[in-house]
Amino acid sequence: MKSLKLASLATALTLGASTFAIAAGHGGLTIPSGTYAADATHSNVTWKVSHFGLSNYTGQFNAMNGTLELNAEDPTASKVMATVDIATISTPFPNADTKDFDGELMGAQWFNASEFPQATFESTSLELGENGTGTMTGDMTFRGQTVPMTFDVSLNGQMEKHPFAPGAAVGFTATGTMDRTAFGFDTFAPNIGAEVELTIQAEFIEQK
Repeated sequence: MKSLKLASLATALTLGASTFAIAAGHGGLTIPSGTYAADATHSNVTWKVSHFGLSNYTGQFNAMNGTLELNAEDPTASKVMATVDIATISTPFPNADTKDFDGELMGAQWFNASEFPQATFESTSLELGENGTGTMTGDMTFRGQTVPMTFDVSLNGQMEKHPFAPGAAVGFTATGTMDRTAFGFDTFAPNIGAEVELTIQAEFIEQK
């Protein structure tokens, strides 16, 4: 009887380990493969840059669109394309009634939104880490220049059925640091930092 119990325990542990290995290999995903579109209402890009080394000034782009081509069986084969509308810049400037600071930032000296209205990112590779984390590398195009960039990505959550949409849903946070001068954007550098920290919040909804 004892040997039978030990055999049963060994079998259970083996099956449990196999299940864990499969889940880890799949990035812990339970949602199906397919095309997912960014939920623009719940997706945005926050940026942070040093101001004379005294503070880290923070702003946001409020409109991010994109697609996730999800391969749930092999998440490393998934692809992401994202587009940010520069004209949706938003900063905490306190005297917006007397000065259009966001409009000034969209000017030629800064983001130059009239000539370069969008920034884009297209992934080229994804490496999985532990506990729903990974590293995504791709091509960032900003102000007419394309430069490779890497983001640390974490899986926030997933739903096999979104309560307000016909399909599944998944959400990620991505963080990375870009050298803005590599894109020809060197206004007031280094007093206004060359390195810009980016944080992306993205929800994707399965397209039926």
